[in-house]
Amino acid sequence: MTAENHPCLVGLTGGLASGKSTVARMLSESNIPIRDADGIVHQLYQAGQAGSHCVRELFGASMLDKSGAVDRRALAARIMRDEEAKAALEEAIHPLVRGEISDWARRESAPILVVEAALLIETGAASAYDLLIAVLCGRKEQRRRAIARGMSPELVDAILDLQTTDEIRRRSADVIIDNSGKPEELPGAVDRAWTEVLELCREKPGV
Repeated sequence: MTAENHPCLVGLTGGLASGKSTVARMLSESNIPIRDADGIVHQLYQAGQAGSHCVRELFGASMLDKSGAVDRRALAARIMRDEEAKAALEEAIHPLVRGEISDWARRESAPILVVEAALLIETGAASAYDLLIAVLCGRKEQRRRAIARGMSPELVDAILDLQTTDEIRRRSADVIIDNSGKPEELPGAVDRAWTEVLELCREKPGV
């Protein structure tokens, strides 16, 4: 890259149990730099970090555990039943996450960087990326997989109701990975998708 250029920043998204994290792991194993937005949030929620301060200010000390870190189960229960609380949390935390991603992108020298995040479309954050990859498998299959992992049907349905649909993901994304088939079919789908990403990134001005 020249001084005028910047990395091609790729968002990787998908709903609950879609296989998004599996795709992220495959890309990472191919030495593609990846950051997990949920991992960033986890760091921000640790005791003494900016995210834990935000949560305490918004919702009180009852949302923190004994160490001072955010109790993520308690927080999730709160925002699932309160749209205003959810919006307030997003307004406070998302700028912190974007700041961490920007700092990471400046430090990296690779031409393509990937950020894994479940709610890129729902939060409007997808517009900050040069390209968007969506991993799809259909709500029925998402539900089956999530319950097979041990999640309760009620929790699965609540999470899926908060997330957007595969139809909207398909319309919003530049590259689609269909993960509705057998597990052994996914590596080939990821390879094909990455070939598309390489071509599309080359077409982006300034990349």
